[in-house]
Amino acid sequence: MTTSKAENGRNLKEAIIEGLIWFSGISAILIIALIFIFLLKEGAPAFVNVPISSLLGRRWYPIEDLFGLLPLLIGSLLVTVGAVVIAVPLGLITAVYLGEFAPTWQRELLKPLIEVLAGIPSIVLGFLGWVVLAPLVQNMGASTGLTAFTGALILAYMSLPTIISITEDALYAVPNEYRDGALAIGATQWQTIWRVVLPAARSGIVIAVMLGIGRAIGETMAVMMVTGNAANIPSWRTGLFFQPVRTMTATIAAEMGEVAQGSVHYSVLFGIGIVLFLITFAINSLATRFVSGGDGRATRRRAQL
Repeated sequence: MTTSKAENGRNLKEAIIEGLIWFSGISAILIIALIFIFLLKEGAPAFVNVPISSLLGRRWYPIEDLFGLLPLLIGSLLVTVGAVVIAVPLGLITAVYLGEFAPTWQRELLKPLIEVLAGIPSIVLGFLGWVVLAPLVQNMGASTGLTAFTGALILAYMSLPTIISITEDALYAVPNEYRDGALAIGATQWQTIWRVVLPAARSGIVIAVMLGIGRAIGETMAVMMVTGNAANIPSWRTGLFFQPVRTMTATIAAEMGEVAQGSVHYSVLFGIGIVLFLITFAINSLATRFVSGGDGRATRRRAQL
């Protein structure tokens, strides 16, 4: 009788936990759906009232009803790609060092410090980039220090804590038996890391990179402060990354407070939000497919063995 009551109690607890998990998952889906519906409601008129050829134009000058999104797309692409090129290799190397080479005391000291860096407000980083980093970039030969390269450096710094922390956790989750087995058959430590540990932690690494890219794409204030906030298309001749740009997020933040609700300008700003939402969704979908495909290939290889 006592055993039956204990089992019923456990079953009740499990049912409550399962219900909470189900409710949390459904709530997240509903919230995302509601956000997208709101964006569509406010931003859809932009794609009706403004011709597609105008939205794909090269000039963003709302005073003259010019809503070309191409400069904003290129600006966001430049700072994001620059940040990823800088942050991903540095983040992976740092995570490998912390997870595979660093002594325990050093790992316990550095890991919390790296995670604390993620909590620094973006406005503070933007101010530091404007005061300290921009003059250094200008001294490198740029006409101004507020460029796409400056924004990429700031975004790389902001993405690094996320990439390092999640990648190190993914490496830590790889069983030690994998390492011991590789070393036992004569592999060096570097070969073990490259051919065994990193492939085994690929899912976590992809998630880390994806979150880092999301951090870069979604940043607003810091980018607005250090990129010059100029809606133009950089020229290859004068240095693609060493010219002022404006990102989509910075455009929304800079102009949303100045427009009248219901105006074409207002709708176009929400249309930019729709574009950002779809870009983020596409990145997440590609990352999920990559992780699922990698796990499937690994499962097939284990089945063949």
